[in-house]
Amino acid sequence: MSNGPDIVIIGSGMGGATLAASLAPTGRRIVILERGDDIADTPACRDASAIFAQGVFRPDEQWFTPQGEGFNPGNYYYVGGNSRFYGAVLIRFRAEDFGEMHHLGGTSPAWPISYADFEPWYQAAETLYEVRGTLGEDPSEPHHSGTYPFAAVADEPSIARIRAQLAAAGVSPSSLPLGVDAERWLAGGQTPWDAFPDPAGSKKDAASVGLATALQFSNVELIKCAHVTQLVMGDENQITGVDYIKDGKTCRLEPDLTVLSAGAVNSAAILLNSANEAFPTGLANRSDMVGRNFMNHNCSALLAIHPFRRNRAVYQKTIQFNDFYLGGGPEDAPLGNVQLLGKINGPILASQTGLPGPFAAWMAGHSVDWYAMSEDLPDRDSRVTVKNGAIVLDWKRSNWKTHEALVAKTRAVLKRAGSPIVLARAFDRKTPSHQCGTTCFGDDARSSVLDVHCRTHDHRNLFVVDAGFLPNSAAVNPALTIAAQALRVGEHIKQKDLAA
Repeated sequence: MSNGPDIVIIGSGMGGATLAASLAPTGRRIVILERGDDIADTPACRDASAIFAQGVFRPDEQWFTPQGEGFNPGNYYYVGGNSRFYGAVLIRFRAEDFGEMHHLGGTSPAWPISYADFEPWYQAAETLYEVRGTLGEDPSEPHHSGTYPFAAVADEPSIARIRAQLAAAGVSPSSLPLGVDAERWLAGGQTPWDAFPDPAGSKKDAASVGLATALQFSNVELIKCAHVTQLVMGDENQITGVDYIKDGKTCRLEPDLTVLSAGAVNSAAILLNSANEAFPTGLANRSDMVGRNFMNHNCSALLAIHPFRRNRAVYQKTIQFNDFYLGGGPEDAPLGNVQLLGKINGPILASQTGLPGPFAAWMAGHSVDWYAMSEDLPDRDSRVTVKNGAIVLDWKRSNWKTHEALVAKTRAVLKRAGSPIVLARAFDRKTPSHQCGTTCFGDDARSSVLDVHCRTHDHRNLFVVDAGFLPNSAAVNPALTIAAQALRVGEHIKQKDLAA
């Protein structure tokens, strides 16, 4: 099978779907290849035991450590990608994240572009994804040229009390910028949205917004259950084919322009799997940087427990504090972001800890659940490789002293705010905590994979638009930044590649 669309986008997550929405009005024939299928609207979508204990949405896949130990990754293969399960936090990187920043564990590199250059694309992405938020509450908040399109999601009574207690404890709680219609969400069931998928579209994710926008145009086609295996290179280093497997058959598309948006790990793996005689270590890899600088946020869950106070919140996830984002650590080093998790209930806690059900239910009923996030610094030896067709992930966790300091600071704040018991547990490699960095962008083709508009240095008609482009991980959720970059790249493609 062979035909020639103008553009093939591989992956329908936040990068691919948003780029498709940007390019759809051009009238060019666009084919989106998605490895997964739609999420069926079944009771499992609102069932904590099904999601956390049974893992019904997790992939039937094994990745490996360099030592050969297999593990089931927490990535998801569905239309909309990992965003279908995200907590809907759509927050900007801080302006300082675009410059070089010194941490306890090393230095975070600067972006090749400034926050001021990128800011209009944040504004556009917030509009597209209908972000709910409030300006002026967060001391680390960067400049906004506009306002949020919707007011912040309201605190539940239990969380409003926590917000007041945090302020009394000396920090600055602020409303999380969220992409969710909370009233519509709750009409579908009294559950959190963090880690819960929503086929009905009340959560503003890559499927319900980016992809839905693109598919309104007749020139855009989505092919589901299409597993891309390799890219094919022709003359002058141009990408001439995209091979994928669907229904057990190998198919090929021959686009003029190819965009990889399969996620930081899988996009790198596809490039590595596409090695040929001219590029023996993988396509776009003359710099030897494909798969390197893998980053995955240092994250911990904290349960702030008051044995005599029930937390009756349903969704909970509406506030954060960034008082330690730019300083406050040893030597006034930056530490990171603290935000609420979606409400943990008994089945979730029991499945993650092995605690007896009744005790887990009691703990969950008396806890407020937090997520502490610190920057993982780039390391060229922290990398994705492929061996015998399987992904090998050698994550070299960095900057851990920073995270330990953030957890200690957070624990102290939560105790001052009235929780006598605060328990903490770090996330491991099985939890994808914002994987990024494997196809870094930059000005120098010797030390980066992509140029500043995410075009590969080595192949003029190949772009990579997902979290792989990030030169640093910062310490906030990257979904909005990926969407903003996709809009920025889409505009560049329209002006430079499709204008003729």
